[in-house]
Amino acid sequence: MGLDCAANNFYKDGKYVIKDSPQPVDVAELLALLKKMTDEYHLLVIEDPVYEDNFQDWKSAMELLGRQCYIAGDDLISGNRKRLEMAVNKGSCNTVVIKANHFATVTELIDVIPLLKKQNIKIVLSQRYGETNDTILADIAVGLQADFVKFGSPNRGERVAKYNRLLEIEHTMKNEVETPVEPTES
Repeated sequence: MGLDCAANNFYKDGKYVIKDSPQPVDVAELLALLKKMTDEYHLLVIEDPVYEDNFQDWKSAMELLGRQCYIAGDDLISGNRKRLEMAVNKGSCNTVVIKANHFATVTELIDVIPLLKKQNIKIVLSQRYGETNDTILADIAVGLQADFVKFGSPNRGERVAKYNRLLEIEHTMKNEVETPVEPTES
């Protein structure tokens, strides 16, 4: 299970405004809450746990939670190659959310993968809101050897189409591997 905090949406004046909290909390309190949730609910991924421009807070999140779960940068990166490189170099996250529409070309998307793989950064290939039934993202995810996909819950046609395509790819690959090759007589 994962949690997309989207912390930019509740960050104000250096604090985090949480609806059920009587007052805004600082980063240490927010991370303590996320730690408690991770311990209790066994979160696998926490996406955008802190404000996107505070790399020190990202480092703190990694130090506290990075061995226990994946700390995924989405807003942190926003498809910007320079921010991606900076986040990787600063150890801000151990996982990156990649959205194909953040890159001008498929080639640009493909070009960032070696940087991430070299640093052992996990890759989440994500769709965007307003997607179509086109399934190319499933093929790209497999081709790039993405560690995860983020297509959303399977309650809409465009999402189901992508999950079905992943199943088709798996079936095809499994059949290719399991098909015995008959020895030829010489």
